[in-house]
Amino acid sequence: MDVTEQRYLKLLSRSFPSAAKASAEIINLSAILNLPKETEFFASDIHGEYEAFSHILRNGSGSIRMKIDDVFGDTLDEAEKRSLASLIYYPYERMDLVLSQVSDIQGWYSVVLPRLVEVCRRAASKYTRSRVRKALPPEFAYIIEELLTEDRYGVDKQAYYEAIISAVIRTNSGRALIEALCNLIQKLAIDHLHIVGDIYDRGPAPHVIMDALMGYGYHALDIQWGNHDIVWMGASLGQRGCIAHVVRNCARYGNLSILEDAYGINILPLAQFAQRAYADDPCVAFGLKGNPDLSPQDLELNIKIQKAMAIIQFKVEGQLIDENPSFGLQDRKLLHLIDYERGTVLLDGVEHELTDKVFPTIDPENPYQLTPEEEDVMQRLEQAFTSCEKLQRHMRFFLEVGSLYKVQNNTLMLHACVPLNADGTLKEVNVFGEILKGRELYDTMENWVRIGFYSDDARLRKCGRDLMWYLWLGEGSPLFAKSKMATFELYLIADKAARKEVKNPFYTLLEDESALAGIFEDFGLDPDQSRIVCGHVPVKVKDGEDPVKCGGRVLTIDGGFSKAYQPTTGIAGYTLISNSYGFVLAAHEPLESRQAAVEKMLDIHSSRRVVESVRARTLVADTDTGTVLKQQIADLERLLEAYRRGEIAERE
Repeated sequence: MDVTEQRYLKLLSRSFPSAAKASAEIINLSAILNLPKETEFFASDIHGEYEAFSHILRNGSGSIRMKIDDVFGDTLDEAEKRSLASLIYYPYERMDLVLSQVSDIQGWYSVVLPRLVEVCRRAASKYTRSRVRKALPPEFAYIIEELLTEDRYGVDKQAYYEAIISAVIRTNSGRALIEALCNLIQKLAIDHLHIVGDIYDRGPAPHVIMDALMGYGYHALDIQWGNHDIVWMGASLGQRGCIAHVVRNCARYGNLSILEDAYGINILPLAQFAQRAYADDPCVAFGLKGNPDLSPQDLELNIKIQKAMAIIQFKVEGQLIDENPSFGLQDRKLLHLIDYERGTVLLDGVEHELTDKVFPTIDPENPYQLTPEEEDVMQRLEQAFTSCEKLQRHMRFFLEVGSLYKVQNNTLMLHACVPLNADGTLKEVNVFGEILKGRELYDTMENWVRIGFYSDDARLRKCGRDLMWYLWLGEGSPLFAKSKMATFELYLIADKAARKEVKNPFYTLLEDESALAGIFEDFGLDPDQSRIVCGHVPVKVKDGEDPVKCGGRVLTIDGGFSKAYQPTTGIAGYTLISNSYGFVLAAHEPLESRQAAVEKMLDIHSSRRVVESVRARTLVADTDTGTVLKQQIADLERLLEAYRRGEIAERE
């Protein structure tokens, strides 16, 4: 035994100080290797739609209803199953409703509690007792464990079981126990949650989603940052290009309440400026997206704020482009190409008439300079974003559980793409003078993001923060994956050809096995055994587009959680479930509302499709977790051998 190994084994012996304890852990880990693999749950492009996303988490993407069907079969009718499912999804709200209508409350408890125990037992059946025990709520841990593990049908135990239920009801603990059981069932339905980008923008409640995820459990969650996430991360650090987009986009979708009510960001100075600067301006090109439920006065204010921030954004971005020539975005400076007298703009050699010709805050001689009022607005917004404790907490959470990509169990998870050239080779991107591609590009860009948050060097922090803005809209960004961010054209040019944002060749090569093989190999994966899970581009299901590409090598799961995209996709979101039997893709219909789910016992109807099945059930031993456990077993076996040879002294 060399010195390094001896030092390591002595450290390991602190956790397992005897041969008996080392042996017990070897037995435990060896048993775990033979359990079915954990259930992984993938979702992307949630875009602030908390109610729909929350419901799908609560129903385990339909798996909880399937467990109810498996447990009760024909012994419960459809109404009873719907009632039980709705109770599991929304225990607090359903009990408020049901208990106000039931005359025999004790009788209701005595019926419902055993049913919940049976469903919970089924949900817990593939886990070790230790794993289930860790998931139990402390206040009911003993009771639930007894209910789950005892045989209620045995002659000796039936009275014991019934006595527990009776005592719970008699002590007025029934409601709390039901809530605990329902939450436990939800927790056991999903082992690990992967969010493949874009929690923010468009929808009304990204902050509520973030709060929910922060309570989900860090060990059971990871997030791959999307372009709409990274721009909020940059905004939280005071990056002006990111702030301008975030505020403009909130106004465009009628969601300024996210800034004001959710994060306490004061937009009054901006509102006052917009009303003054554009007082008599109809802002004809700046109508809102969707159908936000706003009063006429609020609608007009959102429109004016949207235009004010759009002009500020074009100016700020022009300054950032000059400050970062390596980003290669010079062709996105467009304000100086406007003929302000004629109301036209020269773009790629073509003169276009502008859809809006009123620009009271632009100096044609110096179009990228902010007016004193605009500068004051931006300074106030910077201060508000950087000093918002809740926003900072949410963005730090992104850093703790998130990354630009993740590799797990032969699956490469990323939000948008691995930038490619037209011939399928990895695209080279200039990052502050360093030419990078593929995995190295991803790793370096993620490092710069973290530098933007944590570096002690102000110059490096600025580089990191500006890179977040580039990740939002740059052609070489693996999060954006398009030729240009055509915000200017979408507002001010009617010609659709000028507005076109050309996708990176990654999207045209999703059926090309050789191009995908190059990506897998660059990320250290076996092309024959691996897959990519991504989102970003909505799948046009209504037009017959298939989210499963290249025989299952790529799974594109942006199905339209965002209501703004549902007319494009024809559905209301995808979720992907990976369990011991393979991969199942669930396509979801819209949720009427949370209130309807509670009151009418409505569920989200989901169609499920097996996209990959395995001949033999996948065990923990076959996963990345299994690889780690096998190494731990090998280390413990070496420690056990050292104990038996007297090379390490037992301490018990």
